[in-house]
Amino acid sequence: MFWLGGFLVDMDLLLYLALIPAMGVAAQWLAWRTSLPGILLLLLFGVILGQFVQPDEFLASVTGGDKSAGPSLLFPLVSLSVAVIMFEGGLSLKLSELREAGSAALRLCTVGAAITFVFVAIAAHFILGFDWELAFLLGGILTVTGPTVIGPLLRQVRPSKRVASTLKWEGIVIDPIGAVLAVLVFEHLLHAEHASIGAASAMLLKTVVIGTVLGIAGGALMSLALKKFWVPDQLHGVMALAIGLILFAVSNRFAHESGLITVTIMGLWLTNQKHLVIEHIIEFQENLRTLLIGCLFVVLGSRVNLEDIYAIGLPGIGFLIVLILLIRPISVFGSLLGSPLDKNEQGFIAALAPRGIVAAAVSSVFALEMERLGVAGAGQLATVTFLVIVGTVAIYGLAASPIARWLGLANQSINGVLIAGADQWVRDFATELKSAGVSVLLVDTNYNKISKARVAGLDAECANILNEHVVEDLPLAGIGRLLAMTQNDEVNSLAVRECTHMFERSQVYQLTFNRENSHHRRGLTKNLMGRELFGKANTFTEMRELHAAGAKFKATALSEEFTYEDFVQQYDNGAILLCAVGEDGALHLDTVDNPLVPKAGQKIITLIGAVVLPSDHAVMADSDDADGPTE
Repeated sequence: MFWLGGFLVDMDLLLYLALIPAMGVAAQWLAWRTSLPGILLLLLFGVILGQFVQPDEFLASVTGGDKSAGPSLLFPLVSLSVAVIMFEGGLSLKLSELREAGSAALRLCTVGAAITFVFVAIAAHFILGFDWELAFLLGGILTVTGPTVIGPLLRQVRPSKRVASTLKWEGIVIDPIGAVLAVLVFEHLLHAEHASIGAASAMLLKTVVIGTVLGIAGGALMSLALKKFWVPDQLHGVMALAIGLILFAVSNRFAHESGLITVTIMGLWLTNQKHLVIEHIIEFQENLRTLLIGCLFVVLGSRVNLEDIYAIGLPGIGFLIVLILLIRPISVFGSLLGSPLDKNEQGFIAALAPRGIVAAAVSSVFALEMERLGVAGAGQLATVTFLVIVGTVAIYGLAASPIARWLGLANQSINGVLIAGADQWVRDFATELKSAGVSVLLVDTNYNKISKARVAGLDAECANILNEHVVEDLPLAGIGRLLAMTQNDEVNSLAVRECTHMFERSQVYQLTFNRENSHHRRGLTKNLMGRELFGKANTFTEMRELHAAGAKFKATALSEEFTYEDFVQQYDNGAILLCAVGEDGALHLDTVDNPLVPKAGQKIITLIGAVVLPSDHAVMADSDDADGPTE
């Protein structure tokens, strides 16, 4: 550690700037490996870095001792980074979700925000001893929740779609609202002699109008450029980013923090244009957001002085407890009184309000500005916000899943599968999976096949797996992976690409290509595939012909007395291993890149009587195809 300390103190600016994204990515990777809240680890890495190198002091040392260099550089960089994060948040907002979440989200972002704003200010005044101006400034900052923290928590808990949509909309929309509230208080703090309700209302109206108009203008301009093909594909992502950032800066020039409204509305406008393909833009912004979140939290965490945290003492702990156990529930239950959400759904929303990057960034921006202007309380503002972020992320991150299970809102397992295709052999395979305790949902465009699947007791939807709007509306509770098993290799590959954003790439699978698509020049390329199911020889055609020739799916329990080797010997290699279901219900698939090794205690599903047929063997397609081809 001594060597590390000396190394960090002696490093130059280039190395410091390279170290920050490296630490940010390392913290997020570690969070993925350990299932811990990513923000916690990012803050921890930042605090560790701050024990050796303080950003303000370091920047002052490399700029000839100019102590204002740090805040002067951090102020615009933090603001622009938050703009990118909010733009990406706007791109994730689908207006179709408002059918279920609109009323609740609106109430939370208006009545709920007002309740939080007032009660946080009161708590800060009486518990922390803040004067009223600083208390209301903190109230505006802590009105925001953490969309970058809520998103991962929702993916982890997987509550009902209505609850997830409500929390997502609240987390993104309330951020500019909280920032604007904080700006109004800050302006009052600086110009108390000229403050009035009329002046505050005029400023609020000006902020909303400028932000909205510029946001719509930016979205409309980018939409027109995409529709008219004015911009080449490789510039779509950076063009959208450039327009968003310049409009953010222009908007803030006319009205402080109106830029957050601008970029959010611009993203909302773009993502809800039905005739635009912007998945590549969204992917670009998501990657950039991930990098910026890592960098921001490491830098902002390194600016926090642990002695200041200790100095808050018991009042800080008391403020955090009141915020979580009293203010959030009052805000939620008070604003959602009489809403379509039931008590359990309201209870879960009341138990999830972590503060994240926007609260950290906004508080840091105001603290930097207050330091520059010599306004008292700058250090306290950033320190209390940091304490709230750490506390809420830790508590909500650990408690969200148990609370959701207790309220009956969490999907206990995501081992279920979404299967594209519903041919006879696929239905029989799905039936065995369901019998083994695995949730299954079949999707096919052939209504006759879907009807037969439903008659067999399977969940099935007659829909096109390639339609992104349809996929988003599928009942995916408990579903954690895709098996593309249609007779069309192209459809399978496209289904994999369409569903990768819902499941990770490691959880999207498809049957290996048929022979005609395996040719080097005439066939499909392997980079279009998901993970190959059931071995290279078991194409859709082979599986269908084997099944039509009499092969049957069979589930067999393995034990110490009857091992997989015993099973193979019993069937004399006349069985194809497909998957295994563990005692905990976990599904393990046999794939080309990771062949399955069955163990005692698992239940394996195989295709029995799988005799290799001659290459010219032909079996007529299922009679299911009577009312049209699949997909």
